[in-house]
Amino acid sequence: MESILPNLLNAITFGFILFLIASGLSVIYGFMGILNLAHGVFYILGAYFGLALNNYGVPFVLASLGAGIIVGIIAMIVERVFLSRLHKQLDEQVLITIGFVYIFTTLARLIWGSEAKLVAAPAIVSGFVNIGDIRYPLYRLVIIAAGLAIAVGLWLLTEKTRAGSIIRAGMDNKEMTMALGMNYGMVASIIFFMGAFVGGAAGFIGLPIIAVHPAIVFDILLLSLIVIVVGGVGRIEGVLLGSMVIGLIDSLGKAYFPDWSYFTIYLAMIIILLVKPRGLLPRSQ
Repeated sequence: MESILPNLLNAITFGFILFLIASGLSVIYGFMGILNLAHGVFYILGAYFGLALNNYGVPFVLASLGAGIIVGIIAMIVERVFLSRLHKQLDEQVLITIGFVYIFTTLARLIWGSEAKLVAAPAIVSGFVNIGDIRYPLYRLVIIAAGLAIAVGLWLLTEKTRAGSIIRAGMDNKEMTMALGMNYGMVASIIFFMGAFVGGAAGFIGLPIIAVHPAIVFDILLLSLIVIVVGGVGRIEGVLLGSMVIGLIDSLGKAYFPDWSYFTIYLAMIIILLVKPRGLLPRSQ
């Protein structure tokens, strides 16, 4: 039991980090029909910008928010200039966003180097707590609590507010919402900003746990896509469930079956899709 509990908590922590990354990607694809393969690079840019701000004396929480805002602005520019005319044009989206992956990772490598970087957790949450007979890092528990709060907040936003109604309507029928007078371009830019903001902030929030380096971008992107496929596109609940499933399988697989950890993720995805082809919690048609 003593060895299972820390690994289980580690898996849940990783699952919430995946949720923060994948939720923005899911909403962007669901609302705009844009498969933004550059979303993984927003994660590493957020980590680097947050690290730079923190090194200049900006407190950890403000550095996370600042990194998210910077990344969100970059993403919004990319969306307005390059992606706004590619609604549901999958081939073009893949090509242009993969291009941005290489552009931004090259810039990151030139500016920050190729070596892996970590940051210390804030001093106020850097200690340990006793859970039964084990001592567990407090910062990981804070991530779990914060991730759960953000998940609830995003669910309330998308399901219980007028803004959420607009988002859901745009997912279902872009043309109809535009015919009813909605400024689709403005809403799309805001959603793109919000998705990148959460992903960028997650990059720095996860930096005390997950080292960042340019090559990690494809691992982050792949895991995010698997989360969305498993959980279902366009629903916060689906992304959360998919994140927990993949986080548990990945973390526990690496802890107990390190040579088979990637295989277990794909095997789980195949089994789930055979039973639920549209994911565990897809949007209703």
